[in-house]
Amino acid sequence: MIFRYINCEIHINKIFFNISTWNSKLCGIYYFVKEALVVREVDDILTEWMGRPQIVPQVCDVVIIGGGAIGSSIAYWLRRRVYTEEFKVVVVERDPMVSLSEYTTASTTLSVGGLRQQFSLKENIEMSLFGAEFLRNVNSYLGIEGESPVDVCFHPYGYLTLASEKGAATLIENSKLQNFLGAKNILLSPAKLKDVFPWINTEGVELGCLGLEKEGWFDPWALLSAFKKKAIILGAKYISGEAQGFFYKESGDALDGLIIKTKEGEICNMKFAIAIVAAGAFSGQIVANVKAEDKLEQISLPVEPRKRYVYCFHCPDGPGLNTPLTIDYTGTYFRREGLAGTYICGRSPEESEEPSIEDLSVDHDYFDEKVWPILAQRIPAFEKLKLRSSWAGYYEYNTFDKNGIIGVHPYYQNLIFATGFSGHGIQQSPAVGRAISELIIDGEFKTLDLSNLDFKRIIYSKPICEANIV
Repeated sequence: MIFRYINCEIHINKIFFNISTWNSKLCGIYYFVKEALVVREVDDILTEWMGRPQIVPQVCDVVIIGGGAIGSSIAYWLRRRVYTEEFKVVVVERDPMVSLSEYTTASTTLSVGGLRQQFSLKENIEMSLFGAEFLRNVNSYLGIEGESPVDVCFHPYGYLTLASEKGAATLIENSKLQNFLGAKNILLSPAKLKDVFPWINTEGVELGCLGLEKEGWFDPWALLSAFKKKAIILGAKYISGEAQGFFYKESGDALDGLIIKTKEGEICNMKFAIAIVAAGAFSGQIVANVKAEDKLEQISLPVEPRKRYVYCFHCPDGPGLNTPLTIDYTGTYFRREGLAGTYICGRSPEESEEPSIEDLSVDHDYFDEKVWPILAQRIPAFEKLKLRSSWAGYYEYNTFDKNGIIGVHPYYQNLIFATGFSGHGIQQSPAVGRAISELIIDGEFKTLDLSNLDFKRIIYSKPICEANIV
């Protein structure tokens, strides 16, 4: 099992602890220990760990690159299962969590926060089903004694997926699979759609699928905060810095450590037993320079950032409270945002229309030309909407098949991937974190078999198709 490898590896690493470095940082360690003895509120810990002098561990058992929902979920599940002082889990986070305003480029906090089971792939359906169970019982997982209950602000109004005549047969087959696996949704004819949702124009719609349970949307920031708080309480350590690359064992058959550039500009080397790449949209860049052997030299991690716009508009005469997150067959979507006639919407561009990722500026012409016309045609009340604000975020886009990559590197067995979810990572983060913890501790997936999502499919050029990417 990989877990046995960790225990052996970490003790070997400690033998080579650099005594001179210890002496140079003795004062900093004294300060850290003294401060750690003071009883503090969890919120104080999260705020102050960014301000105190950072002490980057020289060795750890597991280093997680990326502290968003996926990375923090992995940290939580690992520490939940192995709650011992000797088991060191370190999360390296480039975009530090001090406040929402400073979490500037993270996909988690810029997400629409949807939760659905309306996928075509078994693994995606099952992961999102567990995501629903996790959110329903979030305080049994992430609650902290003496703190206010976790509230992820879940809105259980479901998803409504619309299909044209061309896509109706696929929608039917997907619904059958979803309900077989435990989802609850129904198919609605155009007449029934109009009866249930009088605000909708059914022109061009052949069929709709409405989620009745376990679907809706939630606050991604609240879930991320809860994951991080609990992970820290359980003993995970967060480091503010950027992964610069890896160094290797003399044998060349395993990674030996991570090169980190801290927020102070210091370059540190940290030995590890296992590294997990959960850096979202920037995961491909993290492993771009990892050495490979023979035929693996030309194989890279096919994950890159893609910019997506979210627009916020006001329409006092728009659909009311019981309005699902609605996805037109063009890919244009909208949902309510609050109770005062405010909505958010968006649409993924065609491949030829992909915007530059140099910054997170928003193209408002895209709304006027590609989004608003579809909204106004499908929901006539939206002809009079007023655009109020907008933002852009990065999708961790898997260019190979748009599905998550969960598993071990084909050559370096102590490098694990948890990335490439192409827009549905936030809702699947509880299941992915649990799965990675099983892979490390048990040596295999236990609760959900996610082996079809490992890296081998890329090596053998066997993509697995997901019909319902938004």
